[in-house]
Amino acid sequence: MLRTQRLVLEPIRRADSDDLFDAVVSQDSVMRWLATGRADSRSAAEAMCDAHVAHWARHGYGDFAVRDATTHAFLGRVGLRNRARYGVDLGFALHPRAQGRGIAGEAGRACLELAFHGLALPVIFAFVLPGNTASIALLRRLGAQPTGTVQSSGLHCLRFRFDPAADPAATSHALNDRDDSDATLRLHHAPGLGDLEDTTALPDGLVRADNEHTLTATYGGNLVAALGWLLREMAFDGAPRRVAGLSSVLVHPAHRDGGIARTMISVAVEHARVAGAETVMLLCRPELVPLYTQLGWRQLAAPVTFRQPTGTRLCSLTTMTYDLTELPQPTTGVDLQGLPF
Repeated sequence: MLRTQRLVLEPIRRADSDDLFDAVVSQDSVMRWLATGRADSRSAAEAMCDAHVAHWARHGYGDFAVRDATTHAFLGRVGLRNRARYGVDLGFALHPRAQGRGIAGEAGRACLELAFHGLALPVIFAFVLPGNTASIALLRRLGAQPTGTVQSSGLHCLRFRFDPAADPAATSHALNDRDDSDATLRLHHAPGLGDLEDTTALPDGLVRADNEHTLTATYGGNLVAALGWLLREMAFDGAPRRVAGLSSVLVHPAHRDGGIARTMISVAVEHARVAGAETVMLLCRPELVPLYTQLGWRQLAAPVTFRQPTGTRLCSLTTMTYDLTELPQPTTGVDLQGLPF
């Protein structure tokens, strides 16, 4: 839950479907500007809420129900949406009574604060229909810069970009309760090796590559999880491909089953995207395949080879991939062209 001066933002639940219908789905003046198009049924609102709940479960972040901090009245939704093709974007849908009062800007700054300071995401995008001048002006006030056009849900949209270094919200302390208390989980991304040594994924005796980047999670200032990754050109069916190789997510036993690993994987993929990776890859134990499958990863059927000081070896671990550029899965083989990760 996020709090600002006037608002409370809570992850959208299925129970919010009636409020979402009344404030957003039934309002033609709101729905006409959404790429999803018009909808006017309560079942559509329920389906939207189900999608929001699933997104939270998959990524650990998503859309919030925006409520008045004093009256708890539902004002609409705002949040961070992860799109497999484009990355993470900031979206709004507010009831007409909440418009023109700075509500969208206040909620948007809170989400950007979460994205950059809480989740350590590298960049946030926003998509808006060309005629939506009010939203375009809002995005500019929040610090977004135009970056061309894209097709979203079959519609031609303008694309805007928020960067943490240039975004006013990144240093605005938008959240009233921003601190490093025991109840605060924060992600941190940095170049170089991390503080935890992973000895769990690779079979004994294999030499692994050093991580080039590290994503860590702290809770109350204490390190509770870490994930490393590197960027390398590999060979997919003999053709070069720029691949980000992720190491295993290490989570402190006291913090497992809380979704930290899912969030870290999602954020690491976004850093790999910004770094220019075309595909993200990891090597995992068979029992973890269902987890990565739920997160949108695919199991690689083609054989995988890697280097060791003694020569080339065939990988015995399951290889999972996450495609960022709609490239085909390899059929004959993958060469990591270096040490495993």
